[in-house]
Amino acid sequence: MESSYKFMVKHVQLWKVAFHTTSPRWVHCFYLAALASFYAKKVEAGLKKYKPDIIISVHPLMQHIPLWVLKWQGLQNRVVFVTVITDLNTCHPTWFHADVNRCYCPSEEVAKRAALDDLQPSQIRVFGLPIRPSFCRAVLVKDDLRKELELDPELPAVLLMGGGEGMGPVKKTAKALGESLFDEELGKPIGQLIVICGRNKTLSSSLQALEWKIPIKVRGFETQMEKWMGACDCIITKAGPGTIAEALIRGLPIILNDFIPGQEVGNVPYVVDNGAGVFSKSSRETAKLVARWFGPDSDELKRMSEKALKLAQPEAVFDIVRDIHELSREQGVISQISSSLTSSFFIPSPETTPIQLM
Repeated sequence: MESSYKFMVKHVQLWKVAFHTTSPRWVHCFYLAALASFYAKKVEAGLKKYKPDIIISVHPLMQHIPLWVLKWQGLQNRVVFVTVITDLNTCHPTWFHADVNRCYCPSEEVAKRAALDDLQPSQIRVFGLPIRPSFCRAVLVKDDLRKELELDPELPAVLLMGGGEGMGPVKKTAKALGESLFDEELGKPIGQLIVICGRNKTLSSSLQALEWKIPIKVRGFETQMEKWMGACDCIITKAGPGTIAEALIRGLPIILNDFIPGQEVGNVPYVVDNGAGVFSKSSRETAKLVARWFGPDSDELKRMSEKALKLAQPEAVFDIVRDIHELSREQGVISQISSSLTSSFFIPSPETTPIQLM
């Protein structure tokens, strides 16, 4: 399934067709029933191995099948099942299932879609998109970060990202920024550039081989994006929900330069309509915009930063975990699960911890 998705995303029209043709309920229910014939036994084996008290699904195809398995085993009322939706706006209907205990939505737009798919208000919570705690709770001072990351302490910085695989018009955009952020009249740069190439070593090598008029850092796959974002003044990226949520927490105005058809389409108006960024597929126009932000339009950059911070929801991951904990207490999972599960399929063992998350 993963390899099929990666192939279709690289050929975006295939993914667009697959996303929309499977949206009607009768279609995706038939499709998921077919998938279940291949994967239900694997899901069943996973449940038997981990003996979970709580199941948290973070994938659109993992509501229907595990809930069917729980029903077949007579466990649907004994295991707490929640969905954490990781699409900010446009999301596939397979995310929604009326039998979940909770559906955690990252935005009001997604919550409205959940209600249209027969979920009740008691099942829906809107806390935001969960981001790892090290990112949300980090106390970051821009000047200190720039010193740590060996950036120019005076020049404003733009962060250019191509995702984990370094995809999209990264090189073209970087070269355009190299030109626009150098003031020919003054003979000096007006900004600096950080490029995150991910696992794309060819892209990294080709950028490092170029001659630059402005300060530039070319990085590979980064595990401490909170530091690089915290050191910058704006970001250029495709419309991935995780990157958008992280950028909002850091108060970074966002220039979106691409999106995956289907689930990422709605992320563009989510950012633009809320005043936290803009959309531009032109590398040249993007570079010109950044130059204006770092020059005469600095007030616009500041306003967008304020809008981004207002849209951010840094407590989402903590709010979700707290709510799951309260839900498990209401359902009596922690105190009753060990004594109530008598099915031979689902036998607690002495070494089983009180809560195991799958």
